[in-house]
Amino acid sequence: QVQLVESGGGLVQAGGSLRLSCAASGSIYRINNMGWYRQAPGKQRALVATITRDGSTNYADSVKGRFTISRDNAKNTVYLQMNNLKPDDTAVYYCNAERRNAFDTILPYWGQGTQVTVSS
Repeated sequence: QVQLVESGGGLVQAGGSLRLSCAASGSIYRINNMGWYRQAPGKQRALVATITRDGSTNYADSVKGRFTISRDNAKNTVYLQMNNLKPDDTAVYYCNAERRNAFDTILPYWGQGTQVTVSS
């Protein structure tokens, strides 16, 4: 099992910045991709950004140029730096980790979520 604990959410004005952190613990070996997803009220959970163990990144078009995902493998932690925040970024942000088990099956793990609210 993998436990993911997020921190760093909160209330910020439009144009402001926040930094989310997600620390992984437990069976952290064989974790490859980590990332952030978000779910706004009435909408489905959607990808924000992902990062592989070797640092390759992928972003949703809506956050490119504003958000930066990074990872510290030694600390088993993934970060999301969010700049120039917009009201449309308001959502619960979830950390995700993918771990390959002994049968080579990829299993997803999720954090509990952290609220980000951007006021206009």
